Amino acid sequence: MTKAIDIIHSKVKGIKPKVGIILGSGLGIFSEHILDKTIIKYRELPGFPDAGVDGHSGELIIGTINNKEVILLNGRSHYYENGRADAMRVPISTLKKLGCETLVVTNAAGSIMSEAKPGSIMLLTDHINFTGVSPLFGEEGSSRFLDMVNAYDSQLLQKFREIAQSKKLTLHEGVYIWFCGPNFETAAEIAAAKFLGANAVGMSTVPEVILARYYGIKVAAISIITNMAAGMSDFTLSHEQTIENAELATQNVQILLSESLLNY
Repeated sequence: MTKAIDIIHSKVKGIKPKVGIILGSGLGIFSEHILDKTIIKYRELPGFPDAGVDGHSGELIIGTINNKEVILLNGRSHYYENGRADAMRVPISTLKKLGCETLVVTNAAGSIMSEAKPGSIMLLTDHINFTGVSPLFGEEGSSRFLDMVNAYDSQLLQKFREIAQSKKLTLHEGVYIWFCGPNFETAAEIAAAKFLGANAVGMSTVPEVILARYYGIKVAAISIITNMAAGMSDFTLSHEQTIENAELATQNVQILLSESLLNY
């Protein structure tokens, strides 16, 4: 991680971004709105993972939005790519070392709520880890016994609610359930997820939230709904559909992210 920090500092002097953003599937277009940006490929940064899924560019971007410094992780590595729940450990710990106090995680998700249609957005209020794995496996000491109550910061959630209301955006809220993938879920699994109280389903985000909280970073998360979950529509699920439908809500997510930075 120290080498990655040194490389970043050699390319961008004196940065102190307080906010980091992880861009999920199909959301890389948001990076086009960053001003005065410096782009560093993950492969240039020791310890950073490959982002081997379409829609994930695998690059760290430093710049400004609304005159506020921000650092983007444009793409992520998923558990299903390498069997590592802690694949995003170095990127997130790097954000912490660079001064980030807040992390906004975005993702593409399937909806388990009939009213949350593809192209809508959902503010996550909690999550269910359905995989049975944790990015903290192998950690030592008492800090690994991490309290996950209020993992999603209440003040950040309220800020996004107020922005959505002021901009007249429909913002669903709900609980996200993490399945490991890469295959999509069965209809029976989605029925079980609904019974457990989940409102959206996906293959990411939860390990990143755990890591961020482990490093003392406040977290908020937003899902773009790209499809109805298995058994809730007649459409065949595909990654191509995920990428295509993510574009439907990109503008609204951009508004939420940009406006949220005004108070930093």
